Amino acid sequence: MSAALDSLLDLLDLEQIERDIFRGTSRSAVVPRVFGGQVAAQALVAAGRTVPADRAAHSLHAYFLRAGDPGAPIVYSVDRIRDGKSFTTRRVVAVQHGQPIFHLSASFQTYEDGLEHQADMPSSPDPETLPTAAEMLPRYADRFSDPGMVDRLIEARAAVDLRYVDAPPFGTVGEAREPRSQVWFRTNGKLADDPLLHVCMATYVSDMTLLDSVLLAHGRGGWAVGDVVGASLDHAMWFHRPFRADEWLLYDQESPSASGGRGLGQARIYTADGRLAITVIQEGVVRVPR
Repeated sequence: MSAALDSLLDLLDLEQIERDIFRGTSRSAVVPRVFGGQVAAQALVAAGRTVPADRAAHSLHAYFLRAGDPGAPIVYSVDRIRDGKSFTTRRVVAVQHGQPIFHLSASFQTYEDGLEHQADMPSSPDPETLPTAAEMLPRYADRFSDPGMVDRLIEARAAVDLRYVDAPPFGTVGEAREPRSQVWFRTNGKLADDPLLHVCMATYVSDMTLLDSVLLAHGRGGWAVGDVVGASLDHAMWFHRPFRADEWLLYDQESPSASGGRGLGQARIYTADGRLAITVIQEGVVRVPR
């Protein structure tokens, strides 16, 4: 296991300070605020720790309310909304400096058989043939005004092996492209056999690249380039089938719309053998600086 992954797992191992109250810390991010995927993953950890082990997360719906302060702890308060025969519902509010910065509703279900169908997995190259972040990012060093940006991006992704199928938005600045993007990802090391941990890790990664397709449609390079400013507004995920976050997952993303200073991203995450594991939808603020 890489040191970066070990550090990320420590972040997800929340401190329990009361029956339904947990506390987490943060790690440095590319932007001077807490990374949204971290808050979402920690909130899901808090929710999951109040649910019986035989009930797996099947969906979450969340809103980002305020920018998080990476220098302060985050307190997660869990509300036990419902404990039914098949489904369990939890609401989590993340608080910093006395104010809510994020809230999440998550639903968990006992396993049961049912009808089965899924969308086919799109074609994509073998992830082992694609460059790693450490190999790919230095190629675009001249796109960033900050000379330390490449190192910060590599550090931010050190816990996860994330590989772009095509050039990322900052690789084709000024060139409008189809609003679609694919990345393969897996953790940089083996994870324990805990289904909640794999779901939380996928939640963490899901916020990294989902709005890329919005940027591609307009030839924008992104927050690291500085030709847009933005932040996640809301995030929803549905977990359809079991998967492991330490095995290759294809994140197939697209943007059906951008308007009013907001952009929408939607995606499907497939296992390497073609099973549809997760559906993701996110809206974010995407503004052109004046």
